[in-house]
Amino acid sequence: MIGICRMKNTIQEYAWGSKTAIPELLGEPSPSRSPQAELWMGAHHKAPSLIIIGERTVSLLELIRQDPVSILGKLVAEKFSGRLPFLFKVLAAGRPLSIQAHPNLKQAKEGFKRENEQGIPLDAFNRNYRDGNHKPEIISALTDFWALNGFRPLDTILELLGRMQCRSLKGEMKRLRTDAGDRGLQKFFHSLITRTDDDKSRLVDEAAAYAAAAFKKGDNNPVWKWILKLNKRYPGDIGVLCPVLLNLVCLKPGESMFLQAGKMHAYLEGAGIELMANSDNVLRGGLTPKHIDVRELLKILDFSGGKIELSPQENPVPGVKVYITPAEEFELTEITVASTQDYTSGRDRSIELMICVHGEAVVVDSEKKGELSIVRGTSIMIPASVKEYIIRGNARIYRASVPF
Repeated sequence: MIGICRMKNTIQEYAWGSKTAIPELLGEPSPSRSPQAELWMGAHHKAPSLIIIGERTVSLLELIRQDPVSILGKLVAEKFSGRLPFLFKVLAAGRPLSIQAHPNLKQAKEGFKRENEQGIPLDAFNRNYRDGNHKPEIISALTDFWALNGFRPLDTILELLGRMQCRSLKGEMKRLRTDAGDRGLQKFFHSLITRTDDDKSRLVDEAAAYAAAAFKKGDNNPVWKWILKLNKRYPGDIGVLCPVLLNLVCLKPGESMFLQAGKMHAYLEGAGIELMANSDNVLRGGLTPKHIDVRELLKILDFSGGKIELSPQENPVPGVKVYITPAEEFELTEITVASTQDYTSGRDRSIELMICVHGEAVVVDSEKKGELSIVRGTSIMIPASVKEYIIRGNARIYRASVPF
């Protein structure tokens, strides 16, 4: 039976990634040759973590298959059919990701079944549903982290659009004022995203011209800054208007937010810890050369507007911060230890994955008396079979687990 083990993880090199954030966290040469976007920790079939056991490495996916109860714990193994239900990531955005949304569980199951029956390969460019699972997720900032999340309140959208005075939107804005509410916003967004490319380009040019003029006059509203930045990267893309339509958020280090199914969002810039259900389902709406299925996106979007609230936190003991979400698959915890403050785990626990983001510490198996040293960038797996552990040192650690 294995104990506390180090992990070796896959780095995903996407064009929007940063060349500095992940290599600096891992203590590797910076800047990297290619943008490094995500460090995956988990048992996703696309890139499972390797568990270092003595002189050998074994895929976490294979370890769970061999002994799901010892690795996951009996309750988790039964509830999630012997699978790790979450995917843990370090995410580093050097430039904006696509405007996107994720389906709920029912939509994911139906969409996955439908595309399988249509014979669309899982790795096809036009595949929307790559599995039958939903993808709720939480992001916790390591640096200042800019993002878009969910439609703004309708009166705020109208106020910002009114200031921009885009001639190309005159008719749509009049209808939106008279047909207020979720349905009116849905019609408005549909009219934007289904315009011809020439009409989209004309509208975006008007918006960018206003943003540039506002900035020149000393209006430092970050909405105008992001319109200009997005238009420089994706000129003429209707997604350039999204800082007006969606809540623009800047998370400070240690702050987090939860992203629900159907909420249109985009990560714009910064590094963070991301934890999500084990899924890769993404429906995109702009700011990307990847596949966009407007009809399917409109089917899953949540058009209810409102301000974004940060994820609430609980502090059950000193040095421990638990980010509260409605997700059944995962729980994100930040653990801080110091010379005068150790951390002792509970004994009622399941599998836990951890990554140290600051300092150094020792993780001790209380029962077997084995220990493992960790430093900034070290990630570890603690199976359910470890009854209790203690962390000593000076360090800040993020932990992914399954809530009981």
